Amino acid sequence: MSEIESLMFSLGLAGCFISMIFYIIFGQVTVKRLRKNNETKNILGLEYVSGWDIINVAQALSIPRSWRRKLETSPLSALYANSETLYKHTTKTDRVLAAMFYWLLTASGLIMILLVILDALALFK
Repeated sequence: MSEIESLMFSLGLAGCFISMIFYIIFGQVTVKRLRKNNETKNILGLEYVSGWDIINVAQALSIPRSWRRKLETSPLSALYANSETLYKHTTKTDRVLAAMFYWLLTASGLIMILLVILDALALFK
């Protein structure tokens, strides 16, 4: 295993582990409160599996506004959380926690995918 491969794997694995911790914290602190609120409990997006709404909420609070508008006006908008309503019912701390969780999860996932692709192309030999 080369040094760059080892470093990428370590970063990806550490990112996954830390994002799991943020997932639990964000779910317990923010999403649990949103699920109990009558105005927000039905706008958290489609939940494919248990807990997927946590990722939906984090995405809605983290991605740029132009991306959110595009997702919310698409034919598949029911899959995504409604960011405008969520912004009204979350604090700045909730949004920072969401961004830390979502972008760490996304970055570590992309690092792992890139690692698999580079390994399949035999660039680490």
